[in-house]
Amino acid sequence: MSFAYPHLLYLLILVPVLFALFYWARISRRAKLRRYGNPEVLAHLMPDASDYTPWVKIGLELMAVVMLVIAVARPRYGETESQETTNGIEVMIALDVSRSMNASSTDDPAGVSRLNRAKFLLGKMVDALDNDRVGLIVFAGESYTQLPITTDFVSAKMYINDITTDMVSTQGTAIGNAIGKAMNSFSPDEDINRAIVVITDGENHEGDAVDMARQAHDAGIEVDVIGVGSIKGAPIPVNAARGEYLKDYNGQPVTTALNEDMAREIAQAGGGIYINGGSSKAVTELTDQLDHLQKAELKNVRYKQSAEQFPLFVFLAFVFLVIDIFVLNRKIGWLKKYTFFSK
Repeated sequence: MSFAYPHLLYLLILVPVLFALFYWARISRRAKLRRYGNPEVLAHLMPDASDYTPWVKIGLELMAVVMLVIAVARPRYGETESQETTNGIEVMIALDVSRSMNASSTDDPAGVSRLNRAKFLLGKMVDALDNDRVGLIVFAGESYTQLPITTDFVSAKMYINDITTDMVSTQGTAIGNAIGKAMNSFSPDEDINRAIVVITDGENHEGDAVDMARQAHDAGIEVDVIGVGSIKGAPIPVNAARGEYLKDYNGQPVTTALNEDMAREIAQAGGGIYINGGSSKAVTELTDQLDHLQKAELKNVRYKQSAEQFPLFVFLAFVFLVIDIFVLNRKIGWLKKYTFFSK
């Protein structure tokens, strides 16, 4: 059995926590009863109070919790694979998450941040890459693969929404390193055209970006660049709510501007095009450019929906809860003649 969201299984830690709380409550109840007298004497004053039905109820309730946690993790069992063939290309997206991407994407310092503008463009671009494979790399001073090459566009959008400038601790804008990482992140399939899309404000702090773009082009990989930000420049917010901005050693606000010349040079070396991310036609320009690449047959593995097992676990949780409703805290009449927990 496999799970679509295995990390949700960590919620099972609630089971021992809830049981511990229940056990503590039972101990606390006994302690309070002792204050009023001998428990054996008090038991005769509460003839219908059951010693074991609370344990049955907590057992049923904990089983319901277990079933619900397993259900939300979407268990799959006995998947039957089906192969689907489509025509497309592979696209690795390298997104700049350096601190300068928090600056405004327009001339207005309070405008939409460059990162949010980039994420908006990415969402539109993923929608347009319908039959292609897509992967995601985030970079600043270092590069990290956020999403391996995949056709799972739902997951791709989830990862895009979660991107922040805190994801990479090492500051800087190592575009060359990101291009190199992207080159090694494609699938091993042959005869598939590939492209790298770099989304950045162009403030490259390393000198190898153009060389790496040229190497990618020589390897048959196109490199396109989308520039986000203002050419005029904008301050880098530290605390936008308070209007605080990053300052240099002299106490002056640090401004960051879109370096279109650098972005164009990288795109030219990579055999691609440069697109200004502030344009309303930015996504259309990029998809038109990628459409020039010859599509190849991509074989994608699909799982039949019948392999989903979560309805079974939801039903079991419902059964446990229904039984729990009918199990009362007092003794059950026909079981009164039996003694299970004492001699």
